[in-house]
Amino acid sequence: MTEADEVDRIVGAWNTQRPDLDFSPLEVLSRMDRLTRLLDRARRDVFRRSDLEAWEWDVLSALRRAGAPFQLSPKQLLQQTLVSSGTMTNRIDRLVGRRFVRREADPADGRSILVTLTDDGRIRVDAAITRLVDVEADLLQGLSRGDRDRLAALLRKLSLSFDA
Repeated sequence: MTEADEVDRIVGAWNTQRPDLDFSPLEVLSRMDRLTRLLDRARRDVFRRSDLEAWEWDVLSALRRAGAPFQLSPKQLLQQTLVSSGTMTNRIDRLVGRRFVRREADPADGRSILVTLTDDGRIRVDAAITRLVDVEADLLQGLSRGDRDRLAALLRKLSLSFDA
């Protein structure tokens, strides 16, 4: 038998108390929940070491992923970060204050602005992503590359079922 974890102990106890129920969903989703909490802590630590808040990371990484010239409209940032318009305005203001982004007039539409990643912002987000992938690789060291690929495919399938 494989080594038991805390979820095995919890499910075993529930099976004893309620043998009439199928606890197999807990075997998957309780592990996902526990792993999510561990991942959140690891990411918060990475962002803290990079002197970033998680919300700052969300905005800066969206701009960095956009590629040169590292610009997005506030509407595009809203779509990628899933926050309200007022929240995004506040976030942009704060990032401008930290000199990680700047507002620029949109040359295609004089009434609109673009948010542009500054050199300081790019340096900060590049350092954070380097730390993040190193930490996350360490978290997955117990899985072979094939196991990670299979797990990623299964999680993608599950994720797509929520989007349907």
